[in-house]
Amino acid sequence: MQSLPQRPHIETPNGQKRVLLHSCCAPCSCEVISTMIRSGVDLTVFFYNPNIHPREEYEIRKRENIRFAQEHGIPFIDADYDRENWFGRVKGLEWEPERGKRCTTCFDMRFERTALYAHEHGFKVMTSSLGISRWKNMDQINESGMRAASRYPEMVYWTYNWRKFGGSQRMYEISKQEQFYQQEYCGCIYSLRDTNLFRLQQGKEKIKTGENYYTPRASIHERSG
Repeated sequence: MQSLPQRPHIETPNGQKRVLLHSCCAPCSCEVISTMIRSGVDLTVFFYNPNIHPREEYEIRKRENIRFAQEHGIPFIDADYDRENWFGRVKGLEWEPERGKRCTTCFDMRFERTALYAHEHGFKVMTSSLGISRWKNMDQINESGMRAASRYPEMVYWTYNWRKFGGSQRMYEISKQEQFYQQEYCGCIYSLRDTNLFRLQQGKEKIKTGENYYTPRASIHERSG
C-alpha cells in the first residue's frame, strides 16, 4: 500500500501543550502519538484497560504499548489491572451488544480513572486513542470522555477526530512497520465470546491469544481497540 501523507500539525485545546493520552493499545495509539510528537505536544500515555481479557492478552497489548512509547521517549503510566472492579461495573450488561450500554459503562470507568490521574498531576487536557478505530462509535467515546473531564472544572476532554486526514489507514501502516501484535477482538471477555461465536458460525477457528502479528502483508481488516 502506498504511503499516506502525514496529518497536518494539530492545535491542542486552549493552547495547552501537556496532554494525558488514554491509550487502549499500540495499534490504535501509534498514529495519535506520532502526530502529537510532530505537533510539539508534551504527552504522557496512560494505560488503564481492566476490560481486556484474558490476562495474557492484557499483558501482550500493554507490552506492545510500552515498547512504542519507549521508542519515542514518551512517559508511560501503567495503571492497575483492576479487573474485579470492571466486572462489578458491567454486571447485568453481559449480553449487551457491542457499542451498547456495556461499552458506555466501560468507557466511563476507564475515563474516570484517567481524569482523576490528570487532575492529580496537573494535566488540563485529556484524550483517548479509542476513537481512531472504525469499529468504535466516536460520539459514544467522546460523550464518556467529556463526562469524566467535567468532574474537574479546569479539565477538557479533547474530542479531536483522529480518523481525519487518513489517520485510520496510517495506523495500519505504522502497525505493520512496527509488527505490532494484531488483536482480533475489542478486548473484553464478552467481545471475545461474541467474536468466537461469529467465527464458529463462519466455520473458522476460535481466536488464539498471542499468535498474530502485523507484517507488511498483513490484512488491515482485523479489529483493534
